[in-house]
Amino acid sequence: MRKFDIRNIKIRKVTVDQLNDKMLLINLYMTQALTLIIGIAWVLFQGRNPLDFFAWPMTSQFALWGGGLALLVLVFDLGISRFVPEEAADDGGVNERIFKIRAVWHIAVISLTVAICEEILFRGAIQYAIGPYWTSIIFAAIHVRYLRHWIPTGLVFAISYGLGWIMIHTGTLWAPILAHFLVDFIMGCIIRFRREEK
Repeated sequence: MRKFDIRNIKIRKVTVDQLNDKMLLINLYMTQALTLIIGIAWVLFQGRNPLDFFAWPMTSQFALWGGGLALLVLVFDLGISRFVPEEAADDGGVNERIFKIRAVWHIAVISLTVAICEEILFRGAIQYAIGPYWTSIIFAAIHVRYLRHWIPTGLVFAISYGLGWIMIHTGTLWAPILAHFLVDFIMGCIIRFRREEK
């Protein structure tokens, strides 16, 4: 039996095209798990209980704010896509690779996973520490695949700031989770069915 030697591990940069579908999904779910773990650890370090995030709001007002922000983002994004060349909004093909062959239920699972994990870290932990503006800068920087073009980078920053604002306004993490989920799910379905028509 060969002995495991950590020095034999080689790290190299790969593009999305070099990953097969299984590895792409593993990478997606592992990064979301890591995001969730960091978020929960940060919240605990702040002396807060992460389970408090999931207390159901007394009114359904959060749904109006979350759905309203999602609608605004989708209308703006779809509207701007008519005037901006496709290469100016290119994310390196990541979203297309993730969503183009997924079943609708799997798009929903991915969207919900991303929404919960990222909102716990960014709105639940980081925003609590440094506010929505700096959180949005970090959120835009984390979405590194958009940084090659200023339009998607600006859009990600604005969406993040909107998510932070509705959390402050509603007092619940459910509002940004709902908005994040709806944007990702609807855009994922658009990618899925637009590619199916071609």
